[in-house]
Amino acid sequence: MKSITINGSQRESVGKVATKALRNAGMVPCVVYGGDKPIHFSAPELAFKNLVYTPDVHTVVIALEDGTEVAAILQDIQFHPVSDRILHMDFYQIFDDKEVMMEIPVRIVGNSRGVRNGGVLRIVTRKLRVKAVPANLPDFIEVDISEMKIGAKMYIATVKSDKFTILHTDNTVICQVRTSRTAVADVDDEDEDSAEGEGEASEAAAE
Repeated sequence: MKSITINGSQRESVGKVATKALRNAGMVPCVVYGGDKPIHFSAPELAFKNLVYTPDVHTVVIALEDGTEVAAILQDIQFHPVSDRILHMDFYQIFDDKEVMMEIPVRIVGNSRGVRNGGVLRIVTRKLRVKAVPANLPDFIEVDISEMKIGAKMYIATVKSDKFTILHTDNTVICQVRTSRTAVADVDDEDEDSAEGEGEASEAAAE
């Protein structure tokens, strides 16, 4: 999984007055949990743009002024209800040998035969919650819809991996191809070829 570095400053004071002063200066107060003790730090709001305003998922290396580096994942984020500015962020420290849970985006690939025949692709689950050691966390989970016919559904069971555990039941639907008014009969390519062959043979016999 991709990782980004956030350069931060450890916070000496965590009171309301100090927190307000940080925000007024364009800084975001943050906390890292999961280690021996919580780590309070702050960083410029712009430092988080590649972490927050993206569909991609990243692990984070928080680099503090004293040389400390902490590997973590984003746990929670609070936005201002009016301005949408980031008010506070919580991180969770990760370790190489300990499993961690994350929501991983689903990436649809392939050209569904059902869609080619007029069906409509409906994505039901856009993110999957998975559990793995950090090195095995995927950037995304690829779902190949090439063979999906009209009426077909893609379930969790089809994207299982030995490297991570998907924390959803096997019958959870990822996507489906629904019929539509413009849909035509969904037949196999081989059936179409054989039907054409039979038609040509019949015409030859009639001649």
